[in-house]
Amino acid sequence: MLLHVVARGRIGRSPEAELVDRYLKRIAWPTKVTELPDSGGRIPDAPPQTRRVLLDERGEVMGSLAFAQLVGRWRDDGVREARFMLGAADGFDDAARAEADLLLSFGRATWPHLLARAMLAEQLFRATAILANHPYHREG
Repeated sequence: MLLHVVARGRIGRSPEAELVDRYLKRIAWPTKVTELPDSGGRIPDAPPQTRRVLLDERGEVMGSLAFAQLVGRWRDDGVREARFMLGAADGFDDAARAEADLLLSFGRATWPHLLARAMLAEQLFRATAILANHPYHREG
């Protein structure tokens, strides 16, 4: 299953970009990052069997284990792509939220876009590590 991050805004060369790259390179699954301008730009067409996850302040707060189990269930059900969307500063409109398979939040705090992207990359690595029974994740 492809883990596809679609993000508004360019990360450029920054410490956050290095952190995102570090975690994405550790993932054994196929990954892809698509950057779009803050407004406009075309979101790539989604293949059949794609799950859309919007990072949204109103979304569900999930623990790492629950997130990994969800990603694993999608993989086992034959989902071809899990697409993780990071919006611009104002987030997503109601129509985009309604179309999503999951609204995901990293807590009640407001996070800068670049840190949210790094946190997503780490959680994707952690989820795949949990599913592979890798000792990276420690719980309890």
